[in-house]
Parts: sequence; structure tokens; C-alpha cells
Amino acid sequence: MTVEEPVIKKNWVKRSLTATVLISYLIIVTYIGLPPIWLTTMVIQIKCYQEIISIAYNHKKLPEIPLFRTLNWYFLFVANYYFFGETFSQHLDVFTLKFHLLNKIFRYHRFLSFCWYLIGLGWFLNLLRYKVIRQQFSLLAWMHFLSIIIVLQSYMIIQNLFEGLIWVVMPVTLVFVNDIFAYIFGRIYGKTPLIQVSPKKTLEGFIGGGIGTLLLGTIIAWILCHIDHMVCPTKFYILEDSIKMSTECTRTPIFQPIQFNMIYFSLNYYPFLLHVIILTLFASFIAPFGGFCASGFKRAFNMKDFGDTIPGHGGMMDRFDCQYLMATFVNVYIISFVRNLSVEKMFTRILYLDEANQLEFYNLLKRNLRSQGLLKDF
Repeated sequence: MTVEEPVIKKNWVKRSLTATVLISYLIIVTYIGLPPIWLTTMVIQIKCYQEIISIAYNHKKLPEIPLFRTLNWYFLFVANYYFFGETFSQHLDVFTLKFHLLNKIFRYHRFLSFCWYLIGLGWFLNLLRYKVIRQQFSLLAWMHFLSIIIVLQSYMIIQNLFEGLIWVVMPVTLVFVNDIFAYIFGRIYGKTPLIQVSPKKTLEGFIGGGIGTLLLGTIIAWILCHIDHMVCPTKFYILEDSIKMSTECTRTPIFQPIQFNMIYFSLNYYPFLLHVIILTLFASFIAPFGGFCASGFKRAFNMKDFGDTIPGHGGMMDRFDCQYLMATFVNVYIISFVRNLSVEKMFTRILYLDEANQLEFYNLLKRNLRSQGLLKDF
């Protein structure tokens, strides 16, 4: 036994225990539903932001300037407020209709976000110091960059969440499964280095991970398709003057079973499984490049990990570099190939109009239906 083997074994045990805890947590929050997953996404976002902006400060070696670090969190808040407003206007209209204050806060959120952004720029200019002005502008660029890389992608995760829990749980699972299979195949068969910035990754592990993910991912997706809680979008509605949450729905065609008859047995096939194949290919062969990019970033700053938040795994960003890229792809994929217009969402939007505009909309719709012969006078 070499000197390094006990260390490797100890690290492997630590990684395994941590992975077990993370999987257990994922199962619990998935069972509860949308609120804890949303909250978890926000916690991860804040921690990832903190890890990367800390690297920037350490590299720039900026002297202590009162309130300058507070500016980081101010811009993070403004970015989140903007995207929260987008989420409320698209999916949580029921809250803004019931609570007058929320209606005011989020109805004009785009204008208010822009105003607060301008206040942040003024704040930044007031904190400029001549001797370190270059470092300060560099850090301002970092703040904007992170708002796109982290906050925007967190918003996309939440958007996916409102399409149904399966659109978040399945991508997370695929990336996680691919990591496991790539590690196993890499350890057993790995000989050919894959990419220079991540020397431990091998071509054999890369390919083996994709094959294993395709097989196991399809099985997991097939199981999840049987659960209404997973495939139905989360909806909020008002009942007896209180807001309720529901995951009941009439399934869309991609989640409705189609019987596939074999010689000796029959099997329920779900069209969603075709989408899973596309997601699996991305999780296996494209999403890992998010990790390679993160590896290159760490090498540029002579770092092993982004932090030590997760025992045996490093920082939060070390675990979610691929997940952010995967979530972005899923969001674009849903918008491009899956999402359909919802009558309920359109109706809720109409309720935002004043009485005169609602009546005008009604008359326009009535005339259009009559012209198509779909509505007759009685």
C-alpha cells in the first residue's frame, strides 16, 4: 500500500457520505415540492456568487474600502429582484392579485430595477479611489458577469421548476449519474487523457459515462413519469380567501402513456422519454464542458477548489458548474420544443387589465370568433 492510498480511501469515504446526504436531501425536497427547491436554488446561487467574487477580491488585492464589498450584494439583490419580478408576473399572478403591496412591488419591477441599478452605479462611482481605480472597475465587471452566469441561470432553473418538477429533478439526476459513471469507467478503463485543463478526465470515462447515463437515465425517467407530482406543473390558486398550491393536472401528451405491445408482454411508453434522450446526450457530452471551464478557471488562479463548503467535493460551485449549463439548455429546450400556451395564464394576464380594457378585449375576441364561424348569435 502506497502512502497516498489511505488518503485516497479516506477522501472517497467522505465523498460517498456527502453524496448520500445530498441525494437524501434531493429526495426530501422533491417530495415536498416547489417551495424548498426554490429556496435551495437561491441558497446555492448566493453561495456560488460569494465563492467566485471572493476569488476576484483575493486576486485583485484591493485595500479595504468602506461599503465597497456591500456593493457586490447590492447588485446581486437588484438582479434577483428583477428576475423575481419576471417569475411573479409569469407564474405567481395569484399572489399579486390578492396582495395589493406585492402587486405594486412587482408590477413596475423592471422600471424599479433599472432605477436601483443606476443608484448602484452612482454608489460605485462615489467609492472610486484613484490608486486602485483599475481594480475597482475590474470588480464591477465581475459583478455584472456573475449576474449573468449565476443569477440568470438560477432564474432559468426556477422557470423550469414551474413546468413540472421532473424538468429540474431529471437534469440534476442526469448530471449526477454521468459524474458517477464517468468516474467508474475512468478508474477501470481510463487510459487516454481527454482535456489538458482537467488531466484526471479520460476519454474512456467520458464515453462510458454517456452510455451509463443513457441507460440508467431512461429507467429513472420512466419511473418518474408514473408520478403526477413530478409531471404536473405547480399551480397556485385562491380558495376561500386563502392561497393553495396544487400539483394536479390533466397530463400533457408527452406524459400520457402509450402502450407498446411486445410478444409476451406490454409496456407503457411515454413520449417524454424521447426528450430524455436529448437531455442525456447534452448531460453526457456537453454539460461536462461546464466543469472543464471551471477547471480552467481554477487553474488560472492556482486553486484546487472554489471552496470547502461540501466535504470531499470542494465548494458549492465545484458541484454546480455543470448543473448551471444543463439548466440553461433545459430552459431553452422547453421554450423551443415543449412549452405550449396556457389558457389559464392568458386569462390571469387579462385580469390585470382595467374594466374598460377587459371589455374591449372581450368584444375583439367575440368579433374574431364570429368571423371564424365559431360563435353564433342567440
